[in-house]
Amino acid sequence: MKYLKYILALLALLILLFIGRGILTPSISYSSEFVVDKPIKEAWAVMNDEQKITEWLKGITNIEHVSGEKGTVGAVTRYTFNENGEESTILETIKTIRPEEHISMDFVMQDVMIMDYKVDFSKKEGKTHIKSSTVTKGEGMFMRSMLSFMKGTMQTQEDENMANLKKLIEQNTTNYFPLPLEETMEE
Repeated sequence: MKYLKYILALLALLILLFIGRGILTPSISYSSEFVVDKPIKEAWAVMNDEQKITEWLKGITNIEHVSGEKGTVGAVTRYTFNENGEESTILETIKTIRPEEHISMDFVMQDVMIMDYKVDFSKKEGKTHIKSSTVTKGEGMFMRSMLSFMKGTMQTQEDENMANLKKLIEQNTTNYFPLPLEETMEE
């Protein structure tokens, strides 16, 4: 009986620590950045190419435009992911967009989390700098507590996504800006 009390007390302490971590860490923040020797216009086009998104965001099995005009404030897109045989969906809503400069979005995974995600583009020393910033909040106390333990995992995933995007931009062969027919005939 004495051991049962100790086990129950330890279990209660662990539960309090778990919940306390969620109270003390209501959100987690992380960022990732890289530099490419490509024009901003091309880097922006590659990142926003729906045909290439699965090459840098691993696990996406379906992309479905839900509402609004694609690529504008208020547009909603549903992404379906499959990770280790488990399917989940995330709704993306564009909050702000300045082409070739900045985009911010909310990603909502119902009953799990809300992510405030931003990507900024800038030109420095003739190269394109791209930086992502994320603030993630768990939905409800249990998920806040869970996410407070997952910052490292989420940071690693974002670093991997950005490394994939960097490689995709650097190896891009798609001509997103072909010359108009008149200009090619003049040459």
